[in-house]
Amino acid sequence: MPKIEIAPINRVAVAALVVCVVAGALVSAILRHPALLIAGALVGIYLLFAIKVVQQWEKVALLRLGKYVGLRGPGLFLIVPVYETLSPYVDQRVRVATVSAESTLTRDTVPVNVDAILFWLVWNVEKSILEVEDFVAAITMSAQTALRESIGRHELAQMITEREVLGRELQRILDEKTNPWGITVQSVEIRDVRIPQALEDAMSRQAQAERERQARIILGQAETEIADKFVQAAAAYTENPTALHLRAMNMLYEAIKERGSMVIVPSSAVETMGLGGTLATASLGGVKP
Repeated sequence: MPKIEIAPINRVAVAALVVCVVAGALVSAILRHPALLIAGALVGIYLLFAIKVVQQWEKVALLRLGKYVGLRGPGLFLIVPVYETLSPYVDQRVRVATVSAESTLTRDTVPVNVDAILFWLVWNVEKSILEVEDFVAAITMSAQTALRESIGRHELAQMITEREVLGRELQRILDEKTNPWGITVQSVEIRDVRIPQALEDAMSRQAQAERERQARIILGQAETEIADKFVQAAAAYTENPTALHLRAMNMLYEAIKERGSMVIVPSSAVETMGLGGTLATASLGGVKP
């Protein structure tokens, strides 16, 4: 059975009290009968506790001598004070709750601190009032328990890279618990996953070493591919010496085409490429008459 509380006095009830007292005072002054003032004050006090106003997003359960008789609201309604009482007002808007799990071990025995945000709402006010004493506390504690259970079933890498999967799993676990209470969990978002600083430094060094290893592997693969290309080029030049000569001449041209550059070519290379005559012709052509 839900806890009973005295509903807050609203402005409409206060206004009714003031009107009754003022009207009683005026009638009493006109008729010169003080009993009318007392009667007006009594009626005003009754209306002060009888008039209730529920906001558009709220509902409340009406109890008659402790027995549930139905829901009231939103809007204005009357109750019989003492004979009828009200349960706590239930807000039907989407609510946000923050839950956290500290120093919880993952599946690979890594202690983590996880913060999550829970979005939920009451879809059946009657169940939420009659089935659970304090559904707000129940939601919070259930979310914390479910978060710890889910952390224990996942490895650290999964929790960091697959937060959406962890959030959906938490939503499913909580829905199974809260649906009988008339409450549904709309979504769960994992806000932060923190690990100890020492472990974070070790993982950073491990990631750096892994990147260096990958870089060395890529460099080795590049060297292997270059060597294979050289082998293929050597085979092609062996079968066609003229192509080798043309390639050598092109390389020499690329080296000397810049102004002021000096290139030293071995004599064996000059003889192989037949550059002696070519260089002599170029020298004679450059001599001025």
